[in-house]
Amino acid sequence: MAQLILDLGHRPAFGRDDLLVTPVNRDAVAWVDRWPEWPGHALAIFGPAGCGKSHLAQVFALKSKAHVIVAATLQSGGVAALLETHSCFVIEDGESLQDQRALLHLLNAVKEKGGHILLTSRAPPARWVVGLADLKSRLAAVQAVGIDAPDDATMEAVLVKLFTDRQIAIDPDVVAFLVRRIDRTFASARDVVARADQAALAGKRALTIPLLKQVLEN
Repeated sequence: MAQLILDLGHRPAFGRDDLLVTPVNRDAVAWVDRWPEWPGHALAIFGPAGCGKSHLAQVFALKSKAHVIVAATLQSGGVAALLETHSCFVIEDGESLQDQRALLHLLNAVKEKGGHILLTSRAPPARWVVGLADLKSRLAAVQAVGIDAPDDATMEAVLVKLFTDRQIAIDPDVVAFLVRRIDRTFASARDVVARADQAALAGKRALTIPLLKQVLEN
């Protein structure tokens, strides 16, 4: 009989010491480590889903005591209250922005206060669809650094970290097997690790290549 699994979730490790520094994210990590010695008041980190943007944003937030906001929830009416208690901000998922004037106000006010903003998105801010001319010019001036699609070594390191976050020891041969068979995206790595963990718990089985073959086939 398969074991009933309660989805209690797991707690990823988001500290600076838990951050995997690889050739694809080295520049972005260096910029976050450089704070507060940025040449401007804003930095954008862009890249594909699951590439580690949010991890870097959390590292920055811990260092700067920044308030983290999903762009879609940013509203003009709430900006003044945010500025009363914070001078640094993380704006996640920048393309989801609805209230363009709210972001423009926040960018201008944070600059005046001498604070900093970290933006995350899939594309650089200069390529966001923005109708407000003043905001478009501000975003075009933001320093933007990308995280590239992962190579084999990066995928192996990411898989090991994802399994470690779930307190799972994984054999190198199993990791190599997965790298050869999943899409070269961080999102794919997260997906296969979650499904493998569920399959192993449900069947009370070790994470072996035969088990992973079944997971991938399903």
